[in-house]
Parts: sequence; C-alpha cells; structure tokens
Amino acid sequence: MTSLLQPPLITRLLAAERILIAGAGGGFDVYAGLPLALALRAEGKEVHLANLSFSELHALPAEVWQEPDLALIGPDTPAPEGYFPERTLARWLRLHGMPDQVWAFPRTGVRPLRAAYRALVARLGIDAVLLVDGGTDILMRGDEAGLGTPEEDMTSLAAVAGLGEVPERLVACLGFGIDAYHGVNHSLVLENLAAIDRAGGYLGAFSVPRDSREGTLYLDAVEHARAAFPEHPSIVQGSVAAALRGLFGDVRFTDRTRGGKLFVNPLMTLYFGVTVEALVAEHRYLDRLERTVLMRQVATAIGEFQDSLPAQRPPRQFPH
Repeated sequence: MTSLLQPPLITRLLAAERILIAGAGGGFDVYAGLPLALALRAEGKEVHLANLSFSELHALPAEVWQEPDLALIGPDTPAPEGYFPERTLARWLRLHGMPDQVWAFPRTGVRPLRAAYRALVARLGIDAVLLVDGGTDILMRGDEAGLGTPEEDMTSLAAVAGLGEVPERLVACLGFGIDAYHGVNHSLVLENLAAIDRAGGYLGAFSVPRDSREGTLYLDAVEHARAAFPEHPSIVQGSVAAALRGLFGDVRFTDRTRGGKLFVNPLMTLYFGVTVEALVAEHRYLDRLERTVLMRQVATAIGEFQDSLPAQRPPRQFPH
C-alpha cells in the first residue's frame, strides 16, 4: 500500500535489506545515488555502491579484480592520479567515517556487464538493485529525436533487466533538465514518464532537502570531487548542487559549459523513480543489445535502430 507521506520508490527500498545503488551512465553517476544511500544506511539498511566506470580499470593491479569485469575500489587503490570518480568517492566516504569501498564495472557490452552484476549480487546477497542516472536520458525509449548519451545507460539497464533473481529492480533519475545540454527534449521525458505511469511502473518524484543531512553531505561530496578534478568537474552533479543551493538560470561553475546556456532550477533536485520492468516494456531497441560484448557494439546497435526508424518523435515545447 502506498501513501502520500512516502514515495513508492522509498517504500520499495525500505522493504529491502541489502541494496546495491549503481551509477548507470558512468562518470559521476554514482554520486546521484549518494543522498539515497545515506538515508537508507541511516535506516539500518546495508547499502553498497557501484558505478559503470569511465576510468582505465584494466590498468589496475590484479588484486582489485574480485571477478571478471568487477573491481573493488578503495581509498588507497593504486592507480595513476587523475580522473577516477570511484576512488574519489571512496576517499570522501573514508573522510566521513563511512564504509569506503565502491564497486566498479568497466565499459563493456551487456553480456559481460550482466555477468559482473550477477556475480556481485550473489556475493553480497543483494535483494534490491537501484540504478541511478545523473540526468534523465535513461528514460528515453529510443524513438526520440535526441537520446542524450544512451550507450552506458542502456547497457546498464539491459544488464539489470536480465537479473530476474533480484526481487526489486528500480531506476532513479536526479537532475531533470540537465540533458538538454546533450539534445534531450524534456517534454518527451515527461511523455515517457506518463506512459510508464499508465503501466503502473512510475514510483513518484521527490526532492532532496538542502538542509537535510543527506543534502548537506551530497553538497560536500560534490565539492570534494570538484576539488579533486578542477579541470574536469561533473556538469551534472555541479548543476544539481547549484540547484540544491537555490541558484537559478545560467549558473557557471566550470569552463566545460562555455558556449552553451544552462538553466539551473529547482526541478534538478527531484528524484524520479520507475521500475526496471516498466521502463524496459516501453523501450524500443533494448533487445538489440542483448548479444553485445563491447561498448562499441552497443553504439552501433543504437545507431542502426535509429537509422531504421521511418520517423522520430519530434521535440515538443513546454506549453507554459
């Protein structure tokens, strides 16, 4: 039974005991799950963090590999200095006296990624997997005029969709509007959410309160990561953090956004939740990714699907 006082996404997560929160799209996506992870741990849940990694994981020493395509990253994992969000998050967690291990998956196709997820689920006894996306392009079903950056998100979604042994498989998006930077039309995002809602798979929306423990620590983690990578900060997490601080409009926090115009606003602090099953049911090409082993095969399959469309759903303007 759902309640106005508790979003259905939270209800489902609280019913689980051992939860894996995994960044779906690589980079700093795992940070989008940090407020939820902190809140669930405060409720006594066992929460593990993972991320599809953009780092050169295969250059890491053999001892980090717990299974094929499954690396365990800690604050002191030996690796070249530079871009390594998983280790940076582990170091931030250690600074705050929290469990400081982050699991990492290399950028592969669906088959090896699913095998790595399955091994991790079995190792940890996971009964709920929550994929988190910084932005909302994981909600694109494939026939839209702009898909954002779909390769990693859809590989993660397809991999987790095949984990039928996990009782609860969910998706949460944080950062509504950010993917306009990559060509996503957010009227179509809302149309997709409405279709998922009709199918019974929409799990509500709720914001991260700035003055909550989770909001305060999230802002601290994003600032810690920005300081670690001053030349390559996360546009997504930086935008969400700016919105969480009450900033609005074309907020500049990195030169990476020069040449474009941002629209930082309170909607970016909202989580949108859906079930994996309902999201997959609305999808148009996910089955084409099943046999992929390499990420470039995923990109090719998506491109071929879009080329096969007689027409794409055109962008729509907000009416207000």
